[in-house]
Amino acid sequence: MGAAVSLTSVAGCLGDGGNGDTDTPAAITLPDDATCDVCGMVISQHPGPTAEIFYIDNSPEGHDNPARFDSTWEAYQYDFEHANQGWEHSAFYVTDYSSVEYSLPEERGSTFISTHPEKEAFALVEDVTYVVGSRVQGAMGSDLIGFTEKSDAESFQSEHGGELITHGDVSPEVIAGLGKR
Repeated sequence: MGAAVSLTSVAGCLGDGGNGDTDTPAAITLPDDATCDVCGMVISQHPGPTAEIFYIDNSPEGHDNPARFDSTWEAYQYDFEHANQGWEHSAFYVTDYSSVEYSLPEERGSTFISTHPEKEAFALVEDVTYVVGSRVQGAMGSDLIGFTEKSDAESFQSEHGGELITHGDVSPEVIAGLGKR
């Protein structure tokens, strides 16, 4: 059911983060024991989109950059809160479901999407189209499921519901709505 794309096209594979800016750190593979900087869950043990954010002159509590998350909406929530404290990110990566073979396992009457914490699975947030509010869930319930290929996002939306948005459309209000689903 997943979409496959040549890994050479994934932004996170490039040393410059994929955007031509050599100051932008490249995505990393999240360690197997990495925990979410919001909820503390072990990321590799839960389904759904993952994210990582590199900050300029700041780092998350307890470990070096990047901050890491077991859901896209938690990453945005964290970023919004820390931006209000003067933190600025240099790179914000999310799972790109256009670049991986994903699965949609069913459990307890819900459909989940697989997790992919490998560096090759990440894309910069500016490069993805999200399906938000679909019937497919991640570790923390409803989430923003990102695709670098808009046609992949449209196909996923057609099959699983939700609406299409881009990074510029993500607001604290959108995130608050996901956190309540």
